[in-house]
Amino acid sequence: MQDISLLSQANPRREDIEAPALRCATTMKFLPISLLILALATATAFAYDPSPLQDFCVAINDPKVFVNGKFCKDPKQVTAEDFLFKGFRYPGNTANPLGSKVTPAFVDQFPGINTLGISMARIDFAPGGLNPPHTHPRGTEILVVAEGTLLVGFVTSNQLNNTFFTKVLYKGDVFVFPIGLIHFQLNIGKTPALAFAALSSQNPGVITIANAVFGSKPPISADVLTKAFQVDKKVVDYLQAQFWYDN
Repeated sequence: MQDISLLSQANPRREDIEAPALRCATTMKFLPISLLILALATATAFAYDPSPLQDFCVAINDPKVFVNGKFCKDPKQVTAEDFLFKGFRYPGNTANPLGSKVTPAFVDQFPGINTLGISMARIDFAPGGLNPPHTHPRGTEILVVAEGTLLVGFVTSNQLNNTFFTKVLYKGDVFVFPIGLIHFQLNIGKTPALAFAALSSQNPGVITIANAVFGSKPPISADVLTKAFQVDKKVVDYLQAQFWYDN
């Protein structure tokens, strides 16, 4: 009997060899799916806006306390009006130096979106109107053209050598601007243009580049700007003296 046992160990059965290999192949087959689930779970866990802990949290302001976000209105006092925003009904006034007007529907204008992680904006353009280079530090933007023709673009970070991506958009076209990257929209048509943007934060923030650099209060030192932009101080003085319009 001992000889038979030794012989069996020396010559293992085919199924004893194939079973571990099959288990390994099965594990490898489902590994990409497992990694995808893990990635989605991680993305959810680290979403920019916190997930709501109730059906809704209509924002209210408390002048005595400053918090990271907004306080919630008593749900028993919430009405359908809290979930309605009428600010997109009428065109924005484009009679300004930029020839454009952004009408935001962020949490400050639309309390019903508080904690929901979304917001919108209406952007009206006169012919030649520009929504100047700016960033949204807390949200990705996706833009759809409702009327007209827009030249749009964004610039990547230093890590990707400040690569410039640009396209001409026509009615019905959609373009996305990744979170935090500098981007713009310019009406290159001969008629007014209209676009709507959705953003992945209830309060995505806006930093208009020219305004922030040359129109800050108090102003950034001319020594900093002359070296940063490699220009004469007279150029910096001129730019800082301009009226930087915020649309």
